[in-house]
This record gives sequence, structure tokens and C-alpha cells, in this order.
Amino acid sequence: MMMIETISKPDSAAPAAPAAPAAKAEVWGPPKGEPAPRDTITYNVWSVTREKVREIATRERWSKSEVARRSAVPLGTLSPWYDGTYTGQTDAITERVVKWLDSVEEMKTAAAAIPEAPGYVTTPTSQSVVDTLLYAQMMPEMVIVTLGAGMGKTTTARHFAESRPNVFLVTMRPTTAGTHAMLQELAIALDVTERNPGRLDRSIGQRLKRNGRHTLLIVDEAQNLSDLSINQLRYFLDEYGCGIALLGNDEVFSRFGRGEPKPGHGQIHRRIGKRVHRLSPQHADVEALLDAWSIEDREARRLLHGIARKPGALGQVDKTIRLATIMAATRGQPLAIDHVRAAWADRSGEEPRGAAA
Repeated sequence: MMMIETISKPDSAAPAAPAAPAAKAEVWGPPKGEPAPRDTITYNVWSVTREKVREIATRERWSKSEVARRSAVPLGTLSPWYDGTYTGQTDAITERVVKWLDSVEEMKTAAAAIPEAPGYVTTPTSQSVVDTLLYAQMMPEMVIVTLGAGMGKTTTARHFAESRPNVFLVTMRPTTAGTHAMLQELAIALDVTERNPGRLDRSIGQRLKRNGRHTLLIVDEAQNLSDLSINQLRYFLDEYGCGIALLGNDEVFSRFGRGEPKPGHGQIHRRIGKRVHRLSPQHADVEALLDAWSIEDREARRLLHGIARKPGALGQVDKTIRLATIMAATRGQPLAIDHVRAAWADRSGEEPRGAAA
């Protein structure tokens, strides 16, 4: 990268750079013509529809390109249609725009009626994960967190990373199993640029180096990493003093978290300072989620506790509540057991049996 040094004269101050102009919303001006043919019905419908587009686009600060993208009407058609200079079938384009406007208003009405999702919810299990990540960051240590699917492992890790400094979260996948592929993924997540492959691990290490900071690297979906890649993470802990958290499914615990290490895993096993291993949610976890959603119907709560015992656990509960709230909101009703039953049947393809599911 070429660097240009600016030398200022000692007897004069450099003039201040002009401020960049503030971004302005696109102006939706008056029509430049009238649609053809100029029959009264076509003109009136076009005029009303055009004005509605202007109102919504101005309110939402949408450009014509954005309206074209959202309405699926090509910009080359939308712009002359709006200006009144379109030479094609104006009524056909107007009909497409009307359908889009109806969907915009429908979505807006539904969104206003649906209660806001609670976001991150502190459950006993998520608090245990937070405590473990904090321990890994402060000591520093290597820790293992293995939870069943849908128990909030990734959500908790993301919340932890977003709410604390010097915490880096990276998610692995099958194609990043090898050491070099993993290092490349780490480099992207840590904003490390290194052209020399032989120095990539050292550049990443320098980014993770404790150096007066409490650094933590959270590796989600760690079951996708090879043993050599896990050993490379152990090197970062030893050499640069950063905490390492391995998050994943039961396979991670089977390989590295059990009481007796597998052959060849001794170096990793002895560095694990803390383990969280839980494959199903606690009763209190479900209660915390239902309270966060303000579910008051007793029968609905019983049914949702039953759903939490199925594969997907709290994730299944959360998605079912989201769909049930939409069903209730669009009918103008408070959420009840019937909405939860219908939502679960739509999502799972099975009819819940009674309140216990």
C-alpha cells in the first residue's frame, strides 16, 4: 500500500477539508406527463397509486431503485411509469404496483400487532455459559461448552461477544476443518491481513495476544475442526495468553471433554479448565423463555414445556411462539393454547396431544 506523507508549512495552517455533503433522500417530484391511453379510469387509478408510492417512499426514505427492488418492477419501467411517460400498458404496471402497496400495508399492520421478540434471554443454562466464557477470558483458560441443539449456545456466545471488549467469535464449518482453512477463517473474523501463509498463525496470534488485554477467542461449531486444528488453537493459548472457548455439539465433548482423554488428546485435555455439558434444557430455562415472551395462558405454557422436550428444545419453543403470536395478532386475539397448537402443527406436521404434547 502506498503511503503519502503530507508536510505542512510551519508558517501556515493547512486549510480544513470541506465536509462531505449529507446524504439526501431522493425527491419524488411531480409527474412529467400523463399515461396513455388517457381514459379517466386509467388516469385516476394511476394518479392515486402514484401518490401512494410517493408517500410511502418519502416516509421510508426509499429511492426509486429501492422501490423497484422491493416491488419487483424493473427500474426502467417504474421510473417512466411514475413520471407518466411510460409508453407501454400503464394499467398492467399500475396493477403490479397496487399489489405491492397492499402487501406493504398488510405487513406494516401485522408487524404493529405482533409483540416484539424478547431478544437475548438469560436462562440458568445461558448464565452458566456466560460464567464459563468469562472464566476463560480472565484466567486465561481453554473451556468447552457443549449444549443440545436449540439451547441457546450460539445466541449466548454472540451476546457475550457483542457486550464485551476483546472477544472474538468465529463459526467453523466442514470446509474449515483443516488448519490452514481454519486460520484463514480466523483471519477474516479478526480482520488480519497476511499475504505470507507461513506467517498467518503468528499474525493471528499477535491480534489475540493478551498484552494487557483480556482476550478471548470463541470458536463455535468446533466439532467441524480436525484434531490438528484444535491443537493450533491450543498453541494460541500457550504462546499468546488468550482464552479459548470451544463450543459445539456432543462430539466436541466426546473428543476432548470426558474425564479420561483419548489417545493423543492429552495436551488438549489437560488444558481444559472448565466444561459445560448439557443436552436438554432445564425446567427453569423454559420458564425464563416463556416469561420473557409474557406467555400467561397456563395451558399454553404446559404445551410449550412439552415442545421444549423435543429435538430443537428452546429453539422450537421460540419459533412456535413467534408463529403463534402472528396467528393471534392477525385475528385480534390474545395468545392462547389454540394458537400454540396450530403453530406447532404447522411447523412440525404433527398434532400435539393434549396440553403435555
